[in-house]
Amino acid sequence: MTRSVRRTRRMLPLAGAGVAALLALSACSGSGSGGSTPAKADSSDSASPKLSGTVTVFAAASLKESFTALGEQFERQHPGTKVAFNFGGSDTLAASITSGAPADVFAAASPKTMAIVTDKKGTTSAPSTFARNQLEIATLPGNPGKVASLKDLNDPKLKVVLCDKTVPCGAAAQKVLDAGGVKVTPVSYEQDVKAALNKVELKEADASLVYKTDVKSAGGKVQGVEFPESEDAINDYPIAPLKNGQNAGATAAFIALVKSPDGQKALTRAGFLKP
Repeated sequence: MTRSVRRTRRMLPLAGAGVAALLALSACSGSGSGGSTPAKADSSDSASPKLSGTVTVFAAASLKESFTALGEQFERQHPGTKVAFNFGGSDTLAASITSGAPADVFAAASPKTMAIVTDKKGTTSAPSTFARNQLEIATLPGNPGKVASLKDLNDPKLKVVLCDKTVPCGAAAQKVLDAGGVKVTPVSYEQDVKAALNKVELKEADASLVYKTDVKSAGGKVQGVEFPESEDAINDYPIAPLKNGQNAGATAAFIALVKSPDGQKALTRAGFLKP
């Protein structure tokens, strides 16, 4: 019994030394880079949550080219997201939104059409202007009708197409025609600016009043004729998040992209004026 007790007493100091060594190693590992990395990762993830899902954008037809490019950029910047567009006449889009169509963002071609939505309290914040646009006369390549001014559009030999007066491009066209004292009897009224431009591209019309951005996007399919009266009917383009939206995070990020320097460069390249 005496020898067993003595042997146990000699082992206790050794056990105590082993515990101390383990505690020291633990302290060293906790103060190194391996111990601090998980905390940094957790705080980074909570500070900037990853975007995902679809953001649905209702946008004026004249924004098709520039917004499509921005949508592709957005999807590259935020893997796991998708931007779904519905392009058309601003008044038609506004009516769809107020009727309950699911959409996250509305980008209109005039404050008047945006007001259709805001008057129904359909946005979650006030609209902001992100671009402006100006009218131009689109003619057939080579301008065979020799259209040189707004007044030339009242030539009865010319087939002229206008946007419907209820859409922004039509309202702007009517404004400049009234201001210039020019009367035009169009062969048709179209529901959005792309449809009006398409009539000229297909040679179903000799000329049309459309936006500069649409003439530019058409390339060599049409020829543009500038006229000074267009400065009296420049349209502001507002954008706003919608109350019916389902993806608030992606909505805010997309609107931020549109208003960012990158977004403004894309719009300027398309021919839009700065807000």
